[in-house]
Amino acid sequence: MHSQAEKGSPAIPSHIDLNLLLILSFLLQTRSVTGTARRLGISQPAVSRSLAQLRDAFQDPLLIRTNKGMELTRRGEDLIPSVQSWLAHTNSLFATQEFDPKQLNRRFRVASTDFGVTAVLAPALDPFHRMAPQAMLEIVQFSDAMHARLASGEIDLIVTGLEPDLQATYGRLLFREEFSCLMRKGHPALETGGQRLSVDQFVHWPHIAVLVGETGFDRINTQLGERAAERTIIAALPYFQAAPSLLRDSDAMVVLPRRAAREMAAAHDMGLADPPPLLASFDYWVLWHERNRRDAATMWLVDLLAAHCQPPEE
Repeated sequence: MHSQAEKGSPAIPSHIDLNLLLILSFLLQTRSVTGTARRLGISQPAVSRSLAQLRDAFQDPLLIRTNKGMELTRRGEDLIPSVQSWLAHTNSLFATQEFDPKQLNRRFRVASTDFGVTAVLAPALDPFHRMAPQAMLEIVQFSDAMHARLASGEIDLIVTGLEPDLQATYGRLLFREEFSCLMRKGHPALETGGQRLSVDQFVHWPHIAVLVGETGFDRINTQLGERAAERTIIAALPYFQAAPSLLRDSDAMVVLPRRAAREMAAAHDMGLADPPPLLASFDYWVLWHERNRRDAATMWLVDLLAAHCQPPEE
């Protein structure tokens, strides 16, 4: 997994064995001793012994058992950017020096939603063309078969806000995104709800749902839990760009990634409110398969997307 280090990331002890750092990188990805052992092709006891050494080196448990399974400690979460950066720099030492994107004549196929296009692919398109003028990006529709297509080589990357299975794919965390509620100007919820809506206020008004994939995954209903039954959905979209047209003469609202909601509010003169706190933020990833892990062109594109994707607005 590759990533750029963030300012303020905790330092990695200088005396730590490099093999331990490799094991740590997989533990942070998989949150599993068994999964790490399987990915690295070593025994589970060997990973357990390494985890004990890592805990001693960092003076922190790093990985703990909870009622939801194994979870990272706060220190473990904070280490992700530093370890990703170390791994990226280490990999770059062994990367071929012959790769030149200007000589690249290739069509990259990337599965993405319209938000992924807006936030990740669009900012990288101009530098992509300047650096690889003979290459092309083909954006393909999100589908339930996309992971199988990734494994078969039909597509090269997946840009997604869904939680990845990092035991089946490789991934790079791009950013964390919050939600906003988009609605028409003058909507009663804006007059009575304040900046942040309560759950009662949120479920009181009708909703436009944005469903992901062929199965129509609704992240909002999933996070609402038992209260989801109180949410009235009057229309559902496979993408969010058409949402303002449905909201203009309605008391409905739609929940969107914050940066998309802000852009639409500005472009269409609409109102915004924060959703209830139980609608948690979500991570956005770029994923690739083992077959492309050593492909210089694919890794170049991953680095390019990560370098140019827009950071979440404060």
